[in-house]
Amino acid sequence: MRTSQRLRILVAATLMLAAAVLVAACGGDSGNGGGEVQVAQGGKPSGEVTISNWPGYIDPGKDGTAAEFEKTSGVDTTYIEDVTGNTQFFGKLQPQLERGDSGGRSLFVVTNWLAKQMYDLGYLQQIDHADLKTVFQNINPQFVDDETDPGRKFSIPWQGGLTGIWVNTSEAPEIRSLKDLFDPKYKGRVTVLDEMRDTVPLIMQMQGADPTNFTTEDWEKAIDFLKQEADSGQIRRFTDNSYTEDLTSGNAIASIGWSGDASLIGRDDVEWRKPTDGCDTFFDQMVIPVGAPNTAAALAFMNFVYRPEVQADISAYVNYVTPVDGVKEVLAKKDPELANDPLIFPPPSFTRGCSEDPNPPGSEQEQQDITEQFQDVVTG
Repeated sequence: MRTSQRLRILVAATLMLAAAVLVAACGGDSGNGGGEVQVAQGGKPSGEVTISNWPGYIDPGKDGTAAEFEKTSGVDTTYIEDVTGNTQFFGKLQPQLERGDSGGRSLFVVTNWLAKQMYDLGYLQQIDHADLKTVFQNINPQFVDDETDPGRKFSIPWQGGLTGIWVNTSEAPEIRSLKDLFDPKYKGRVTVLDEMRDTVPLIMQMQGADPTNFTTEDWEKAIDFLKQEADSGQIRRFTDNSYTEDLTSGNAIASIGWSGDASLIGRDDVEWRKPTDGCDTFFDQMVIPVGAPNTAAALAFMNFVYRPEVQADISAYVNYVTPVDGVKEVLAKKDPELANDPLIFPPPSFTRGCSEDPNPPGSEQEQQDITEQFQDVVTG
């Protein structure tokens, strides 16, 4: 269903503001905005802390991780699920961050490409490894470094996963590929993510492009295809994390979506599938924004969730890739099936050939052109 013209204009304005600022950071490593580098201050945690995250990305309730942190640390913890998409979240928060104001947040979680761009714009604080002893004692060696944050100067991995397709197996058990989504018999019942780095790489792979070397022409061809499918009504809508609601209600029969969102969908007959013609991997990062109050509590929370027994509870609920060593052994004792779940502990063969949330190639202007082309399709 199409949104009202007024809402479309508002969304378009937000997305284009975010895109313009994000692309401005794509072209270089400005060293945290070129100004004085802020370092998050550690110490004994106390007081209050507010943490922003994506929906369904932590075990909830009075016995959940956030409540357990509050109980063990004595920190009054407010945990909010207001990150429903990278671009939308940044578009909302950027004017505050530009003023050095975090909106009361001490920590939030965004995907690594956005974390890098926020850091380059001067919107994130650096972290002192001495304040994160539990993190660096237990982080899986493969995540000690990241190409967007060598040496972990400003980000700590939260969870990761794969982008593929969610399928209503009661109505369309035959859907196995991205190409299947565009069968005319599913017209108006397919959604795709408004995250450019998730959706476009999948379409490029469907079209036969090399995931290790996407060209500008590959990006443009894929975006043109998405426009055609949106204009024809094949695509119901471009969506943030709320794609899960369309699957829950039955409005969508299939969706491009993220591998660990089963708890949000809440239906046994809807399952995530790795497409036969493409896949994408991502990792989300905990970061501390400029102007964050109570950074000591934010750092303490990072350490807390890197305890293997705590992380095991998170992993068991969210079913995403864990960055913490020792979790597999904890889960093996509690739930051997989870300990062998490839969505939590993917073997190399499972992710081989996947793209990794790539940026468009080329100059800053070329990247901006691609971003604007995609946003034009998203906003209609």
